[in-house]
Amino acid sequence: MPTLRAQGAVPRDAGPTLHEVSVVPESPRAVVGILHGYADHAERYAHVMEAWAEKGIASIALDMRGHGRADGPRGYCGRFEEYLLDAAELASLVAKRVPRAPAFLYGHSFGGLVAAHSILESPRAWKGVLLSGPYFGRGFHIPAPKRIAAQVASRLVPRLSLPAGIRGEHVSHDPVMAHRYDTDPLVFKNGNVRWFTESGRAQAEALARAGSFQLPLYIVYGAEDPLSRAASGKAFFDAAGSADKTFDERVGLRHEVVNEIEWKAVVATMTEWITHRAARRG
Repeated sequence: MPTLRAQGAVPRDAGPTLHEVSVVPESPRAVVGILHGYADHAERYAHVMEAWAEKGIASIALDMRGHGRADGPRGYCGRFEEYLLDAAELASLVAKRVPRAPAFLYGHSFGGLVAAHSILESPRAWKGVLLSGPYFGRGFHIPAPKRIAAQVASRLVPRLSLPAGIRGEHVSHDPVMAHRYDTDPLVFKNGNVRWFTESGRAQAEALARAGSFQLPLYIVYGAEDPLSRAASGKAFFDAAGSADKTFDERVGLRHEVVNEIEWKAVVATMTEWITHRAARRG
């Protein structure tokens, strides 16, 4: 049986239709569920998924609500907890598509925050969690008047979105990858005010509850990440109750470590981490 590559809509009885991208090799040794970052989408991880497939690892990436080809207002949520429903949908897809392989959860940036919360709510059948540039804290300064204005707008006009000012050069120092980010029609350029306040609340809650996180944990940051605050991620890592945890800081890399020139080295480390734990019994 050759490697199966597929994508399509994920309709649900309740909630917006989502969108999946999957790459499943023959007889996979493990499977990874992928949660993308804010303004991001599943197809931007296709090269990582193909690299994993070459090593016998299946993967399923999901466009969360309001992102990519999923339904919903771009970048908007009424409550952060809505994304946990999407993460639960991903867990169901992984169990359905690749039922016999050890399953791991991977979240990038905001997807890392969602992944962490979903594990705190329900570890399910995941054997381990990988996070790249997880958004446990902002890496950039927002003046107090703008933060206050966002809090007010979140209550009065929650669907308001304003230019986020994020460019390809912030996510990768690879000019090709940076250009792709800037010109990708599925990567939206505005930030929603309700999402801003809800993600801030979720960050504080994740750090407060980190001690309850028990699964094997791998966190990687680019040392030059201007978007996610590595110190906040290290605080979550240090407080996590996991007996098996690894913190990996990559010198010279920016926010999207899997979209840097050195992405293959990062993915190789992830692959080794996954395969080692997939082979464990229990």
